[in-house]
Amino acid sequence: MSQSMEFEERRKDHRGQERHSDRFISTLTKHTVAIILAGGRGSRLKNLTDWRAKPAVQFGGKFRIIDFPLSNCINSGIRRINVATQYKAQSLIQHIQRGWGFLRGEFNEYVNIIPAQQRLGEEWYKGTADAVYQNIDLLRENGGDYILVLAGDHIYKMDYGQMLATHARSNADMTIACIDVPLEDAKGFGVLEVDATDRVVAFDEKPAQPKSIPDDPTKAFASMGIYIFNAKFLYEQLIRDAYAPHSHHDFGQDIIPYIINRYHVQAHRFTESCVGAQSGNYYWRDVGTIDAYWEANMELTKVIPELNLYDSEWPIWTYQEQLPPAKFVFKDEGRTGKATDSLVSGGCLISGSCVSNSVLFSGVHVADYCDLDGAVVLPKVKINEGVVVKNAVIDRGCDIPAGMHIGIDLARDSKRFHVSEKGIVLVTPDMLGQDLYRVK
Repeated sequence: MSQSMEFEERRKDHRGQERHSDRFISTLTKHTVAIILAGGRGSRLKNLTDWRAKPAVQFGGKFRIIDFPLSNCINSGIRRINVATQYKAQSLIQHIQRGWGFLRGEFNEYVNIIPAQQRLGEEWYKGTADAVYQNIDLLRENGGDYILVLAGDHIYKMDYGQMLATHARSNADMTIACIDVPLEDAKGFGVLEVDATDRVVAFDEKPAQPKSIPDDPTKAFASMGIYIFNAKFLYEQLIRDAYAPHSHHDFGQDIIPYIINRYHVQAHRFTESCVGAQSGNYYWRDVGTIDAYWEANMELTKVIPELNLYDSEWPIWTYQEQLPPAKFVFKDEGRTGKATDSLVSGGCLISGSCVSNSVLFSGVHVADYCDLDGAVVLPKVKINEGVVVKNAVIDRGCDIPAGMHIGIDLARDSKRFHVSEKGIVLVTPDMLGQDLYRVK
């Protein structure tokens, strides 16, 4: 039976009457298995990923990047999830074990951690397609009519059920989620060329001259690294690619270009499945550089940020350490503990200091007479008396010496810290001559 015929059948009950579309989508999600590719370092984040994989990097005061695709799966009704890890995965594995163990195996629900383990050879993952291929036996064992392949390092809220509906309605072999970006920005993405029905007719990885979308000549369709495959079709393509002599074993470079002219590849517009879009802004961020990471955290301090973390209808789940409430002490002249336009997490103590336009993760202690402005401060940081921080990222576990100024003199900072292209200062414990192994 074709998917389109199956779709028509599932929309009707036993009396032949129309059912709500959500029932159809829930049937699709029930038959879907997800695999999240979370093995990358994210080298453009510089020293922030020296001791952790990019998906394990903290974000937004209490979350980690991996929480976003995981939460999207749970909220979409997909409860069979595999997380493929590789690079320095201990903190990522620990986070998933602590925060994502609430699914019930009795109902065939799980978040499985599948570390790189040379299951089908003697090499580690050679590309995104190879990462899935090396776990093909586990995916087959899990069952499922559809395989959802996700990147583990993007920030967004998306209903994958809507994308599955697009996949089924179009009777596609593969569906690619895409976001429209200005033509001048599309050169850094894999760009899809589509026809009037959004069927993909060409794919170009980081093109010099991107093709525009049919209904807007100023924009291009950029791949989001989110794919849906018919399970049997995916297995066939992975096995074929594994034995291709000149392949990079990558979805973007090899799998997609090969199948476009041979099979049905459909584009799914993110505008149709983005959750919580505000004022027409469809939030999706690749926080792959220090500047992008800092800016995405800073956006959350706005009165109405584009990413709504207070949405109870589509919550972002995470491991929540049990900590006391944030505390602000002293109201003396020139020594008042306060925070404005900031996110301050549990366990924080602000003592006689001013925090503005900043994001403080759990367990941050700020001593007297400090001034933080534009600071992203990761967990368990101690900021001693008289410190000034402006436009900086302070890594987990740093102990900032009393009186230190960060982000004030960038020339001086560049001699001991990392300074980004836009002047954001990254400070890590090893840069301060402190214990490397506290960083998680």
